[in-house]
Amino acid sequence: MTEGRVSPIKIFSGTASTYLSEKIVKSLGTELGKTQILRFSDGEFSPSYLESVRGCTVFIIQSTFPPAENLFELLLLIDAAKRASAKTIVAVIPYFGLARQDSKDRPRAAIGAKLVANLLIAAGVNRIMTMDFHSNQLQAFFDIPVDHLYASAIFVPYINSLQLDNLIIASPDVGGSKRANAYSRFLKTEMVICYKHRMKANHIADFKVIGDVKNKNVIIIDDLVDTAGTATIAVDTMLAEGAKSIRMFATHAVLSGPAYERIENSGITKLFVTDSIPLKKESKKITVLTLSDLFADTIKKVYNYQSISSNFII
Repeated sequence: MTEGRVSPIKIFSGTASTYLSEKIVKSLGTELGKTQILRFSDGEFSPSYLESVRGCTVFIIQSTFPPAENLFELLLLIDAAKRASAKTIVAVIPYFGLARQDSKDRPRAAIGAKLVANLLIAAGVNRIMTMDFHSNQLQAFFDIPVDHLYASAIFVPYINSLQLDNLIIASPDVGGSKRANAYSRFLKTEMVICYKHRMKANHIADFKVIGDVKNKNVIIIDDLVDTAGTATIAVDTMLAEGAKSIRMFATHAVLSGPAYERIENSGITKLFVTDSIPLKKESKKITVLTLSDLFADTIKKVYNYQSISSNFII
């Protein structure tokens, strides 16, 4: 791990991502660094390191899904590492919270993703490592290097292992068509697009499938699944149009509100997600594919100044 480098590497985890961090360091053949969090009776907390990070390259693993304390804990860990004279600080954020707030979609609204980028840089981070932003333009919000990984490195080999005939790729909305098109080109399949119109957040007023799914094994590709409203409407619509089976691959399992109930009651064959966010509960219709080996390999290559292009399939 230290070949070609002078500064030692140390890997730490925020409390929200310990489950994933432990798998990452196991893949690397090392151990997590030791931290502690002092908690006060009013809810305030103060993270600190229980070992020296002076002159070290520090990787801090923490997804920033709600509650907001997960993001703030990451910011405090970055600040603590900077004040403890770490040489380089890399924030490994498998799920980048507030990524959907990447533009002003209504008057007098905040751009939350840009604010989070500013906070991370102000805290002292030198590099960001993350996966499947809601939109690729978020990389431009940072004036530091961003290693933006894609779950396709995990999903594509798994899709191939299913050996499905009459395969077709589907995008759950027009915005995800570029992502779905990349999968369809790589897998040499056709593609359909779902058109949806929202009257308000998490509420779909109109839904149509553009393309033919009759007698097809459909795979829906998306960056995240939240309330599963879009996903289950897409499933029901395509089944009604003669689809043979429907599977969905979504990187981030946000799964809020009625998501689990909707998935269980839908005709979906299986929902595949990564462990960027821990599942709130188990479901026979949900399979989790781990990101640990991919992030471990990327961490190793970044630390040793090696190219990470081999970690991108599409």
